[in-house]
Amino acid sequence: MAEIIQRDGTWAFDGSTVRITPGLHRSVPLFRQTYGEVSVPLEAISGIVFEPERKRGRLRLRLREGADPLLQATGGRLPDAADPYRLTVDTDRAGVAEYVAEEVRRALLLDQVPQEPTRAYLLPGPPVPVSVRSSDGTVSFDGTRVRIDWADTSARVKRATGPRIIDLDDVVRVEWLPNSGYEDGFLRFVTRETASAKLPPEKDPYALDLWGSARRDLLTALVATAVTARLPHPSTRAAVTSDGSARSRPALAVPPQADHHDVLLRRLRELGELHRSGVLTDEEFALTKAAVLRGF
Repeated sequence: MAEIIQRDGTWAFDGSTVRITPGLHRSVPLFRQTYGEVSVPLEAISGIVFEPERKRGRLRLRLREGADPLLQATGGRLPDAADPYRLTVDTDRAGVAEYVAEEVRRALLLDQVPQEPTRAYLLPGPPVPVSVRSSDGTVSFDGTRVRIDWADTSARVKRATGPRIIDLDDVVRVEWLPNSGYEDGFLRFVTRETASAKLPPEKDPYALDLWGSARRDLLTALVATAVTARLPHPSTRAAVTSDGSARSRPALAVPPQADHHDVLLRRLRELGELHRSGVLTDEEFALTKAAVLRGF
């Protein structure tokens, strides 16, 4: 057993799994504490490195592309402190960190773990049901449906449509960008109907606009990951033709062009009704209408 215990957390390697447990110190980000323990099988790892510095070093675990739904959902946008595959190491524990890294590298070599992308997720992602309250509302996922309940501060066009319920089968992909404190982030559920007609996150009834507490809004990555883990794996978007060459294909069917236009026209009619009833101001109506028209 190779193990290192630090304030940020504990990494333990038993020859087949790296078990990562977050620390309980108040400096550990809320996201790490909430995401909890992560068990990374050896076959999901592409490498490990210890980066020494004058005061503190960093132990970094690199995963194979496509192995982890968390990395797939967040696209490398998690802040360093919230990244579960990064451990801050005190200078006096540098030797232990090097030992852990060497043990993992030796196991990768002995087991001849491939470096190419995986064809399925090797980590499960967070358990469901999962629910997170953000600045724009509360988003929940029970394994089959996503539900968004808007906050009192949400845009009127969102509150006017009521709670948004999205079946998992209708979701094409999840888009997530964290709230940095300087720029707003968002969590968007792209469906067959909305794939080509994106509204700004603050107006999109399929998106949460993340503008409040960056610390709490970061938790929306839990829902993004849970949904991503249950969508078709990215590798299913590629198929092999009879001559052996690769070709791309969407994981889910895209509606025909005529159906797509019908969806946009229906959305325009809905916006018009909201405008006439006074739910949308002239400015809000013009903004959302322009965004829908771009879908044509």
